[in-house]
Amino acid sequence: MFRAMTVPVGLLLALLGYIMALDPVLEEAWEGWKSLYAKEYPAEAEVIRREVWEKNLRRIEQHNWEESQGQHTFRLGMNHYGDLMDEEFNQLLNGFSPVQHEEPALTFQASAAQKTPAEVDWRVRGYVTPVKNQGHCGSCWAFSATGALEGLVFNWTGKLAVLSEQNLIDCSRKLGNNGCQGGYMTRAFQYVHDNGGMNSEHVYPYQATDTSSCRYNPGDRAANCSTVWLVAQGSEAALEQAVATVGPVSVAVDASSFFFHFYKSGINSCSWRGAVR
Repeated sequence: MFRAMTVPVGLLLALLGYIMALDPVLEEAWEGWKSLYAKEYPAEAEVIRREVWEKNLRRIEQHNWEESQGQHTFRLGMNHYGDLMDEEFNQLLNGFSPVQHEEPALTFQASAAQKTPAEVDWRVRGYVTPVKNQGHCGSCWAFSATGALEGLVFNWTGKLAVLSEQNLIDCSRKLGNNGCQGGYMTRAFQYVHDNGGMNSEHVYPYQATDTSSCRYNPGDRAANCSTVWLVAQGSEAALEQAVATVGPVSVAVDASSFFFHFYKSGINSCSWRGAVR
């Protein structure tokens, strides 16, 4: 069940700036949304959260109207983040912490001799596990790392293993990752390499917290990482070839935009300030 969060004073003042007259027409929709996502609030917080939700809903509806007029190539939809301001969403979920100097690794360069197919869908080939939910934890780096490793394990074994993000959260701190406060995928791969393996989600289930000590069980190793390859930085051609020929690739996307928070369908061209690393 989703409970009300503790909000820093500065952010609370920003939230208070949201408060306007609530739209009575949306009362039924608001109650239905709360029921759908099991949302509960203290009485003093509900008005604030309702106003944030209404403002997000209006932005979503405006965007979708513009999409119907040909101004966008993707649609938005209300989801369980509907009561969060952009700042709150980013505090909770954007946990990518890049490093200035990469660990030594091999570099994947684009090859002029390599012909890239027009399209590749690793999902239909069995390389990709179902969509996961990181919860209120800045562990996106761990999910990105396991996603790439899961594809490689399938390529090697023909079996799709669901790997443990919690294993990476709890056990890769010594390499510089910081649990729910952020991390870097290369450090996660390096941990698996140095550790000689990692566990599956079944053995080491996800908790969306970073308060536990490392509980890796070498007797239940589900995957290993022998070599870390880095796609040549800034090369879209190298990234395209890696995705087309190797399998799912671990990338970091700036998801701080409202358009990512409520993305529903279509092609989001990432045309704002965000970048892919």
